[in-house]
Amino acid sequence: MPEATRASSAPPSFAELRQRAEALVPVLRERAAKTEALRRLPDETVADLHRSGLFRMLQPARVGGSELPYTALVELAAIVASGCGSTAWVLNNLASHHWMLGYWPKAAQDEIWGPSPDTLIGSAFIFPGGRARKVKGGYRLSGRWPFSSGVDSSAWNMIAAVVPDEQTGASEHRVFLVPASDYSVVDTWYVSGLAGTGSKDVAVSNVLVPEHRTLSIEAGKGGQHPGSAVNPGALFRLPWFALFGFVIASVSLGIAKGAIEQFVAATRSKLGTYSGRSLADFSTMQVHVAEAGALIDAAEALMLRDCEEATAFAEAGQVPPMEHKVRWRRDGAYAARLCGKAVDIIFAAAGGGAIYESNPLQRAFRDIHAANGHFAVNWDANGINYGRVALGLPPDSANL
Repeated sequence: MPEATRASSAPPSFAELRQRAEALVPVLRERAAKTEALRRLPDETVADLHRSGLFRMLQPARVGGSELPYTALVELAAIVASGCGSTAWVLNNLASHHWMLGYWPKAAQDEIWGPSPDTLIGSAFIFPGGRARKVKGGYRLSGRWPFSSGVDSSAWNMIAAVVPDEQTGASEHRVFLVPASDYSVVDTWYVSGLAGTGSKDVAVSNVLVPEHRTLSIEAGKGGQHPGSAVNPGALFRLPWFALFGFVIASVSLGIAKGAIEQFVAATRSKLGTYSGRSLADFSTMQVHVAEAGALIDAAEALMLRDCEEATAFAEAGQVPPMEHKVRWRRDGAYAARLCGKAVDIIFAAAGGGAIYESNPLQRAFRDIHAANGHFAVNWDANGINYGRVALGLPPDSANL
């Protein structure tokens, strides 16, 4: 199959994508209630993300993607999340899959991007959700997986499963590229937070996945992999799951930024319901804004530092040591925790008015707690893993 067609014009730069993301914020805020009611992204939002080029921020340049540094995922998603957390969640997940596909054999990349480099790829990375067995020409895959965000807009899905070795009793973790025609979508997505992400279940029954459309998790740990020959850039030498916490935490960052921005704007001219005094004059309000802002700034600085550090390893052609990988996971979880605390402070400071459906703070409160419930930013799991390695023990996760 021929290589995917390169776009006739240069892909958008980071500065252009930032400007386009900022322009979408008021539009996304206006659509937020509709997005929740639909329980998926509205078609016009998906079209806006395509038109802007944001979906393709990390896609290889060889197929017309922007191939930006990994930090762009944090910075651009945070802008979008300040307008709508659900939209940023889907954006980051699907944009990160364009990046991950760059690790696959060229034949798999061309099969998906050849017809259109805009093709969206969902995911279901709950490895225990499915089983696969090696057969002639590939693998037979079966199972059911929850949390496939943005699946309604996706033509393909990256599905994770365990491949047992019947002879040795060992098992391997692999990821399988499956077209929408080979899986069914089960609508389970009735939730209180991030309702617009459409993170439904997907089910597969004894589907044959060709060899070139599957990849061992070992290929995503940093260093060389089957896609290196066509995607040699540093972006495609980063470890997937060591950095995955930032895919999630950057959404929490943007939700927190949007919450404090809207709270400050409303509070500047608001009078207390009972006191009749200007709320901006209360020292307690001032210190709440200060603390929430400091938490958000600290979270952002931590994430950007770690992404830049990971990129430095890749640019030097080095696979980062486990001590760094578990620290990045720890920091992603801690950054999400800081952002969650910032939203809690702002939500409490807003008083009874925050619970009205017309107040965006109630959505920020629900969305950030939903985001921070993701295992990738679970503090206990990631804190324990970091502590184990720091104390000379092996990590709990084999996928880093």
